[in-house]
Amino acid sequence: MDTKQTENDSLKEIYKKISAVVPEIEWKVHAPLIEKINKLKKEKNAVILAHNYQTPEIYHGVADIAADSLALAVEASKTTANIIVLCGVHFMAETAKLMNPKKKVLIPDMQAGCSLASSITGEDVRMLKEKYPGVPVVSYVNTSADVKAETDICCTSANAVKVVESLGVDKVIFLPDHYLANYVQKNTKVKIISWQGTCIVHEKFTGKEVEDIRKENPDIKIIAHPECPPDVINASDFAGSTSSMVKYVKEKQPKKVLLVTECTMSDNVQVENPNVQFIKPCNLCPYMKKINLKKIYDCLKNESNEIKISHNIAAMARKSVERMTEIGR
Repeated sequence: MDTKQTENDSLKEIYKKISAVVPEIEWKVHAPLIEKINKLKKEKNAVILAHNYQTPEIYHGVADIAADSLALAVEASKTTANIIVLCGVHFMAETAKLMNPKKKVLIPDMQAGCSLASSITGEDVRMLKEKYPGVPVVSYVNTSADVKAETDICCTSANAVKVVESLGVDKVIFLPDHYLANYVQKNTKVKIISWQGTCIVHEKFTGKEVEDIRKENPDIKIIAHPECPPDVINASDFAGSTSSMVKYVKEKQPKKVLLVTECTMSDNVQVENPNVQFIKPCNLCPYMKKINLKKIYDCLKNESNEIKISHNIAAMARKSVERMTEIGR
């Protein structure tokens, strides 16, 4: 079989997989770019890492590894590729660079930021450490390298409680998500000193919205991310990290489900669980949606938008991320 035929067959398989969530008219635009990107990856020995919030044509079409932020951090440290293209937001690309200081790490759009990451700076952390001397700092991975450098250990929503309790202390500074801090506090006896950061996607959900959806769909299972407000979590059947939400749907196969998180994740999970009906109140992340196939192609072709972190910051920040990955989930 010739190369062209193999590529055509590969594209057909990709579209067969995502046809339920990507209209054919859109696929005609996506397919040529997917083909170019996948060909270019091989030529340049590049790997594409994509977060769960990326659109299906990226998540299922060009990503070599598609996962939550903890898995991306772990997999980034294992890759043998020369180039890493991080399809997510800026702090994720920084984390990939921390784990691979000698590799070229690219992001398709430098403006793909994060409301949580921008809610706190390294200077803010230094101020908190002066206010609470000797209290260890746990930072959500959704933070800049500058913040990670001032941090004792990072965490994700998947292992936040485990990380906090691993320190063996009675009090921690937990940054920057206020709602995740509330969630952790409910699940540990360690006193949590929090920061007032929030995710612009998850903070928009309300308990009333969740209750109204349940009234209209009495047989539904509602799964919330810990970055949601407390009234949303209280109104849900289950609260857990991105990976836990995916696992819940895969293992329990509910007839009907609502994922209270970034909207596109429902499309990606639906592809893998065709027998589950997804109700989608759509809150999109404007930063994640800055990434598209055209930008991925241009970024990889030109090797542009390279992530660079100063040596001193990187050395300090890397320690907090490595401690997180050692603890795992």
